[in-house]
Amino acid sequence: MRVQLGARPEHDFTDPLGLLSDCHRRIEKFLQILLRVAGECEGGEMSREHREALEAALNYFRKALPRHTEDEEQSLFPRLRETESTVARDALEKVAALEADHVAADGRHARIDELGTVWLEQGRLTAPQTDEFRRILAELREMYSKHIDVEDNALFPAARAALDAQQISEIGHEMAQRRGIHTA
Repeated sequence: MRVQLGARPEHDFTDPLGLLSDCHRRIEKFLQILLRVAGECEGGEMSREHREALEAALNYFRKALPRHTEDEEQSLFPRLRETESTVARDALEKVAALEADHVAADGRHARIDELGTVWLEQGRLTAPQTDEFRRILAELREMYSKHIDVEDNALFPAARAALDAQQISEIGHEMAQRRGIHTA
């Protein structure tokens, strides 16, 4: 089970909406890794590769996911709310549900992080912990399937249509700043 860290996204900060969609691919990838480790190891002893994969996935969700949420909630959603575009207003009807998903995902990821840390430290999970780990991952898989579909296929296209080049540039700049990257 090889985990490729540092894979280059298809987009950069000049196309922040594309970059947000690239992040969705990483969310799907790391969630799949967690599901695979859970399925193959069933809360028991892990190979070195399984341990490394679990650590990488937990680390991704611990560090990168909060920035992704901030990118949407602090940079994209407010700009959509400010626009006069009817396309944006239609898309904004979905934003409250997306923000609720972010809150629900945060709580689930916190518990996955706790259980994953226990697994790494103790070498195994109890049967109830294993069941909980797998249940939460299944909930996240279902939630992300719908959430990502709405964002990639409705919200981001609406944002492309509703926001001007300056607004898109500002979003990209803010995203870069969150990551400690300075853009021109």
